[in-house]
Amino acid sequence: MKPATAGDQNSYQSLYAKGMTTRDIQDILRDLYGVEVSPTLISEITADLDAEVTAWRTRPLDGVWPIVYFDGIVVHVRGANGHVTQHTVYVALGVNLEGHKELLGLWLAQSEGAKFWLSCLTDLKNRGLRDIFVACIDGLSGFAEAIHAAYPQTKVQLCIVHLVRAALRYVSTQDSKAVIVDLKKIYQASTVLEAEQALEDFAQAWDAKYPTIAKMWRAKWKDIITLFDFPPAIRKAIYTTNAIESVNSVIRKFTRNRKIYPNEESALKIVYMAIHEASQKWTMSIRNWKQALNHFAIMFEGRMPESSSK
Repeated sequence: MKPATAGDQNSYQSLYAKGMTTRDIQDILRDLYGVEVSPTLISEITADLDAEVTAWRTRPLDGVWPIVYFDGIVVHVRGANGHVTQHTVYVALGVNLEGHKELLGLWLAQSEGAKFWLSCLTDLKNRGLRDIFVACIDGLSGFAEAIHAAYPQTKVQLCIVHLVRAALRYVSTQDSKAVIVDLKKIYQASTVLEAEQALEDFAQAWDAKYPTIAKMWRAKWKDIITLFDFPPAIRKAIYTTNAIESVNSVIRKFTRNRKIYPNEESALKIVYMAIHEASQKWTMSIRNWKQALNHFAIMFEGRMPESSSK
C-alpha cells in the first residue's frame, strides 16, 4: 500500500481528535471508501502528534498577559493496572495584549490543590510568562493561594457565575429566583461599598433559611470584589469564566465519543487536537478591549509594555 500523504495524515488526526479510536477510523475508511488501512499505520500517524503536543506545551510565552482564565474538565483514564480513574485536564486560557484568546497550557492530574497549581504556574513562569494582571478562576481548591504565591502582584477574580451556582445548591427551587435577584444586587453594584451593603441586606433576608451563602461569600470576599477595580464595561470580561467554559464545551464535543482514555498521553492529545481546531475561529478580540487596555495601562503602570497601551 502507498505511504499516507500529508492530507491523509491530517484526515486521520482530525478523526482521532473527534474521539475515534484507530479501529473506528479503519472501519470508516473501509465502509466509505473501500480502503484498507492497518491500525498500525494509523497509530504511527497519530503518534506524530506526540512531538507536536510536546513542542506546543513547552513553547515560549509572551511575558505579559492581561487576563488568564483557569479551569478544568473531567476525563476518565485507564491506568496501567486496568482500573479506570477520574482525571482532570486543567487549562489556562490567556487574553494577550491585542485582546485575542490563546490557550497557554494543558495539565492532567488526578487531584488538585495548592501544590499542584503552583507547579502549573511555575511551568508558565519557566516558559516566560512573568506577569498576569487578572487571573480568573472558579474557586478551584488551593488555586487562589498558589496564584498569590507565584504571582504576588496578580489580582484574583473568582467567577461570579460559579459562586451563584454554588449558592443555589443550598436553596430550594421555590426560593432560587429570589436568591438570584438578591445576589445580583451584590455583584452588579456600582461600588465596593454598595456591594458590601447588598451583602449585608442579603444576609438579613436569607440567613435564617440559608446561612451558608453569606458566610461563603464573606470568606471569599477579597477575591470577589476585584471586579470593582474596573469600569463596568470591563467587569463582565473578568467576573465570569465564560471564555474558558466555551473552550470546555468544545473539548466535550470532541471527546464525547471517547468515554475512557487508554492512558494520560491519549487524553492530552485528544484535548490538544480539539482546542487546536477550535482556535482557528478565535479571530476577534474580546469586546471593549481598547478601553480595557487603556485602563490596564493606568492601573498597572510600569507593568504594561509601552507600545501596547497606545
